[in-house]
Amino acid sequence: MTLTAADDAAVAAPAPASVPVDLAPWWRTAVVYQIYVRSFRDSTGTGTGDLGGVLERLPYLRRLGVDAVWLSPFYPSPQHDHGYDVADYHGVDPRFGDLDLMRRVIDRAHGLGLRIVVDIVPNHCSTEHPWFAAALAAAPGSRERALFHFADGRGRDGAEPPNNWRSIFGGSSWARTTAADGTPGQWYLHSFAPEQADFNWADARVGDYFDSVLRFWLDLGVDGFRIDVAHGLHKQDGLPDDPHAALDESTGDPVNSAAWNRPEVHDVWRRWRALTDAYERRDGRARVLVGEIGVLDPRELARYQRPDELHQSFFFEFLRTDWDAVAFRDVIGRGLAAIAASGSGVSWVLNNHDMPRAVTRYAGGEPGGRPGDTALGERRARAALLMMLALPGSVYLYQGEELGLPEVVDLPAEVLQDPMFHRSGGARRGRDGCRVPLPWSGAESSYGFTTGAAPWLPQPDWFAAYGAAGQEHRGDSTLHLYRAALALRSALPGLRDSDLTWTGAPDAADGVLSFRRGRLLCTVNCGPAPVPVPEAAVLLLSSDPEPPVGKQPTDSAAWWLV
Repeated sequence: MTLTAADDAAVAAPAPASVPVDLAPWWRTAVVYQIYVRSFRDSTGTGTGDLGGVLERLPYLRRLGVDAVWLSPFYPSPQHDHGYDVADYHGVDPRFGDLDLMRRVIDRAHGLGLRIVVDIVPNHCSTEHPWFAAALAAAPGSRERALFHFADGRGRDGAEPPNNWRSIFGGSSWARTTAADGTPGQWYLHSFAPEQADFNWADARVGDYFDSVLRFWLDLGVDGFRIDVAHGLHKQDGLPDDPHAALDESTGDPVNSAAWNRPEVHDVWRRWRALTDAYERRDGRARVLVGEIGVLDPRELARYQRPDELHQSFFFEFLRTDWDAVAFRDVIGRGLAAIAASGSGVSWVLNNHDMPRAVTRYAGGEPGGRPGDTALGERRARAALLMMLALPGSVYLYQGEELGLPEVVDLPAEVLQDPMFHRSGGARRGRDGCRVPLPWSGAESSYGFTTGAAPWLPQPDWFAAYGAAGQEHRGDSTLHLYRAALALRSALPGLRDSDLTWTGAPDAADGVLSFRRGRLLCTVNCGPAPVPVPEAAVLLLSSDPEPPVGKQPTDSAAWWLV
């Protein structure tokens, strides 16, 4: 595929005229687009994406049809975990721009009718944060060390970690310090990488500090926060051993009940909700708090979305569901039942920066292994999009899924940067495969991502076929499907204010998932063979490039007007 500069210009074409920002609680039905900043678009030729690249492509997102943009961390950071190790919560890392550029991003987004949600990381900070530097310089038992979890080791000369907790990224959750005289000192807790020290939220100064962080960004104009590790923060008093601690490392899921999902954390979210509600009362602009919450029980997840806590939390169980109509019906039903009881709604997600891309999951591929049947994966991912957009609640998209991007499963070990890969000795492949910089066109060596240095992660040759500019010229492209689906979702009243009603086989055992929202009927054929189309229904949109005639193909979804 050979593309020209004119093709790239089509991607960056102006959006519709500026759109006034609605003051209603937009987040209840919003479609939010996640930007992993370092992989989105490089405007300075460094090989790393930046806020200038975000600013350039905001019109593209307006034309896509999303309501808001969520930015991954752009704060000053040594980048040991690509920004999730924050050294300064009140600034912008020079790699990505500066505060003036961030203001321009916010203002331009608002001018286009888009909201801006920023990532906030309250569970831990970089070991280069001034607080932690002061703690290392201070004595055991000092006020400086009380801001984190420092403890003496066990065993002879304190050579063993203080407890049996394991890091999500692999290894012990504890790292030992060196005293001023050069001898081994106390240990400090890090639930992730050693460069990410956990705050001690039992110390009131931590809560006060984050109040100031929230106010800083709200005063700058952001519309909400995506909260990293929102089930973390508080630890059980005394930091006791936990019989399930090893599962944190082996599964990557937070299982240690002494370290995760402590009841005290709900007080933090009530405090944050009161703070954001005060801003909303002041100017009438609804803000949102959305939590990344690693609990496996939907009923427990719903506790975080009570009326005085978070507005939303990601429903990751949907993302983890296999391509199966029975499984989808079950997980959708449980999500709606549990979370709706909280008075909030479900936030559906199929992709993000921490999980293999849906195309590859549905293709049977895996990071570090075979890509699977990519054509099959693409068909299923397109169908899953229509299913997800037809569900009650909000939707979070991840950059590149609108292009149908698969996971890059075969990155050489020597280029992998995820601390999960290195901490686990290669046992866990890590998340780099879904973070490869985006292809904007097919002409340049970096597919339009940068004009200078090589991208921070290498892009495969097959990215040329997925470039946004090329998809502009193909009416059956995944990009066009996303635009059409998002436009219909916005236009159809039933997708904003109608409950879900199941239709078809009650147990979905025939491989077909079917439900109504108002006059919209969504049918998803997960079965092995085509099925008859609904009678007396008008086709609105199909995930299959060939509209269904008489029968709906397998591995496809369709929207019908009934």
